[in-house]
Amino acid sequence: MLRKALIKRRLADLTERIARAREELRVTEEQLAVVAYEAEDLRLRALMSDNLADADAAQRARRQAEVMTRHRDRLVRSLQQDRAEQDSLLDRMSAGGAD
Repeated sequence: MLRKALIKRRLADLTERIARAREELRVTEEQLAVVAYEAEDLRLRALMSDNLADADAAQRARRQAEVMTRHRDRLVRSLQQDRAEQDSLLDRMSAGGAD
């Protein structure tokens, strides 16, 4: 009985964490879309310009987009791990191993 209660508590914690992670991922993807668009726009401007400041701005924007992409990828991996753990706990409960 105690083991089942622990599994239920862990499932509740994971459900909350997954909900927060999904929201953070949604926001991050929206921000990444804006940053990536800006980086591409600045890259094209730098190609058309002979100004070093434009090239520097494009490079900074590209780096920011890369950082945001890595952050998004970490969020996706974390969410996948949490979902896998949630599935495992649900399997344990449904198999009767939690009694």
